[in-house]
Amino acid sequence: MRIKGAVLAAILPLAAQAEKPLSAIEWLDQSNPTVRSGPVLLEPPVTETALQDKIEVRPLQSRADAIGLVPATVTGLPQELWRGSTVEDLVELIRSVPVNRSPAMQTLLYTLLLSETRPPEGAENGQDLLLARLDRLMDLGATDPVQTLAEVAGPQSSPDIFRRWFDATLLNGDEDTSCAVLANAPHLLPDYEARIFCGARRGDWQTAALTLEAAHALNVLPQERLSLLDRFLSPDIFEGAPPLPLPSEPDPLTFRLFETIGERLPTASLPRAFANADLRDVAGWKAQVEAAERLTRIGALPPNRLLGLYSDRKPAASGSIWDRITALQRFETALTQNSVSAVEKTLPTVWNAMQTAQLEVPFAALFANQLATLQLDDAQARAIVWQVQLLSPDYELAAKTPLGQGKRDQFLAALALGVPGTVAAPSVRAQAIADGFSTETPLPKRVEVALADGQLGKAILLAMIYFDRGARGNPTEISGALATFRKLGLEDITRRAALQLMLLDRPQ
Repeated sequence: MRIKGAVLAAILPLAAQAEKPLSAIEWLDQSNPTVRSGPVLLEPPVTETALQDKIEVRPLQSRADAIGLVPATVTGLPQELWRGSTVEDLVELIRSVPVNRSPAMQTLLYTLLLSETRPPEGAENGQDLLLARLDRLMDLGATDPVQTLAEVAGPQSSPDIFRRWFDATLLNGDEDTSCAVLANAPHLLPDYEARIFCGARRGDWQTAALTLEAAHALNVLPQERLSLLDRFLSPDIFEGAPPLPLPSEPDPLTFRLFETIGERLPTASLPRAFANADLRDVAGWKAQVEAAERLTRIGALPPNRLLGLYSDRKPAASGSIWDRITALQRFETALTQNSVSAVEKTLPTVWNAMQTAQLEVPFAALFANQLATLQLDDAQARAIVWQVQLLSPDYELAAKTPLGQGKRDQFLAALALGVPGTVAAPSVRAQAIADGFSTETPLPKRVEVALADGQLGKAILLAMIYFDRGARGNPTEISGALATFRKLGLEDITRRAALQLMLLDRPQ
């Protein structure tokens, strides 16, 4: 099936980009981000004939504003990313696309969710797409982007947007901001618990107490919620009382209420977004590190935040996470001192710890450049450094100095340069990856149909689903997914995803 010219106009310039776009999370983490310049993404391709282009005529109509946190000049994605698709299809794909096993796919999903984009033209339920973006970001644990994206969209524009904004502020410790808005616009969240909580936070205890009395009289809340609010407003009365039963599925407000009465809920068994609450000083150091690891593993927290917590103090115990912290601190000390022998001694231990925690890619982002400057003699240490470099943003530099002459090393080097088909593939998976870089590899049928209909965003999401299926054991779907990414000009994502597929040990 031939791809229509409308989608080619958006696709072809992507393939021409010489610079790698920043990931959305990387860009957001910079205090003064440098926006990389590039070609105009919607510039039409050069004509191949002397005939006059056909002029497409459409009735004039207002377009929805593009909503997002990262401009197209950074992401390389057009504002009309969702053009041609139904909101229902996009919402389902955004909610379901799996990214847990691939840091590259996590980066791509964040980029899709945070880019400045418009809903499909003529969509009557365009807000549903924004809500799906917010919900998936919350599911990933990226509460800071949820809060900021909701603020860009306007939390007072809709009760649904306000609800998500309110939840994010609770987990980020910024509830005073949302409570101030709620005080002036109570219709945005007609919720007794929220009004009682916010009234108390703003120092209006009398109104909060009257609202709680009304909730008791009208019996509008379950008894367990009323008991929690009683302890929140009158802690002295319940001093010495047995702890309340733990809720099975607390929402952010319930979580914060338990925290306020001194019965803080552990977050390990709660949805990932709750881990953000443990990043605050109210949590112990161990809880903070565990939360940071959990969020960094899914790409919701920049690696530097995790490194800062790792280095915060000396472990007072051993075992599990303490051993990981100790290994990282000893390695970082050796690297800072530029001691080759100390690095050779500490690197295998810390690398094994990072593999156990599935934090290899964040580790590579932090230390690959420094490791590349050392002349190591130990063969095991050199092998680890080479893997770290291949997992870093500068994977092409590692490719210029292959570790050895074995099939696997030669394939990895060729893959990092984007030409895996020029060497022998050492495995079935490697051959599937090499096929994904061939221009002869057909795209998955659903992807081809989406592109033919001008549905760029949908095609990317579908390719991500095929990539996950391929990573689970279907070589053909690996090839089709990689071929799609390359066709759309996502070369950096393609190579990173393929290298991670070869180097990271993830359960299928």
